[in-house]
Amino acid sequence: MALALLLLALSCTRTLLPGDSKYLRMVGDIAFDPKEDDPDFELCNEAKAKQYHNFNQGFQYQGEKQALKKVFAEAYRSKKMPGETGLIRIRFLVNCQGKTGRFRMMGMNENYEPKTFHTSISKQLLQITRNLSGWKLLPNEQSPEDYYQYLIFKLKDGQLIEIMP
Repeated sequence: MALALLLLALSCTRTLLPGDSKYLRMVGDIAFDPKEDDPDFELCNEAKAKQYHNFNQGFQYQGEKQALKKVFAEAYRSKKMPGETGLIRIRFLVNCQGKTGRFRMMGMNENYEPKTFHTSISKQLLQITRNLSGWKLLPNEQSPEDYYQYLIFKLKDGQLIEIMP
């Protein structure tokens, strides 16, 4: 009798589908925003997009970090801007075709407090990041997977000092 009641109770439970919940799948997921995001950017399997800490394969860019640093050294045009010091983090998704989308940017000062950088800095870093085309596919046994990536830019008076990770 108890087993029958347990089975009945379990059969009445409802599994939330991704569209049914007001919460994202994982902390840090980037939901599609029609005001900010390219509607043509598609993920192959949003429910299985890997967070950057879920795979242990190093930096996923062709030519590694050196190639990435070279792109920014050639493309970023800076001038000395006192007070424009801190970090800018840009997070985004790389789909199973190596294309990128859903970019989100956050700035912080040297004390890790929120900071809005001059638009000539933030827009430029975002545009260069959007134009990067060397993201590697994340291999899987069946097919390549979608994954999250981030870049952190360390700035001192508007000058690009370092790119992390």
